Amino acid sequence: MIEPNNLKPLFTIVFWLSALLCVAPARAEAPVLLVLGDSLSAGYGFPVERGWVSLLQRRLAERGYPQRVVNASISGDTTSGGLSRLPAALERERPAIIILELGANDGLRGQSPATISDNLARLIELSQKAGARVLLAEMRIPPNYGPSYTQKFQAMFGDLARRYTIALIPFLLDGVAGDPTLTQDDGIHPRAEAQQRILDNVWPTLEQALK
Repeated sequence: MIEPNNLKPLFTIVFWLSALLCVAPARAEAPVLLVLGDSLSAGYGFPVERGWVSLLQRRLAERGYPQRVVNASISGDTTSGGLSRLPAALERERPAIIILELGANDGLRGQSPATISDNLARLIELSQKAGARVLLAEMRIPPNYGPSYTQKFQAMFGDLARRYTIALIPFLLDGVAGDPTLTQDDGIHPRAEAQQRILDNVWPTLEQALK
């Protein structure tokens, strides 16, 4: 027989177990929005909680959207790196929406636009096969490799969006790239102060996908 003095700790344990059982299913049932990107989404050079992906989670909550944001971005990642990581992320998270933000590092390394496009196409196909809606972020690079390469690189994002009938997020760094007040000393990565602007660039396209 349990003594009365021992009932309080027992009731406390039962209460917290019940609370956990109630919360866990709610978290599991929240639709996942997966961001697969590179340093532009990983929060390079400042605390990750100040990055646009973290700001996105806050905006979704403030506006009553149930999505749980999972940031699967890694600084320095490429489209081939994304291909190696995506299957596990799809299996683990089962996302409803994927924001695909890759390709910039491939371009900065002079990778063939055809190869980059093929990798992005495969990422889109894997995502769609898993039942996820894909939003492709348009990237641009400096004209280091000449106008022909730069134009081909930029054009492939629109071409892929049309081929797979997916939404295209206009240039992710619009209003940020080239602005020294919003760019880190390397001239490439945005500062923390630019993250709200990046989120504003993403939001209109994402908001349409959430309806």
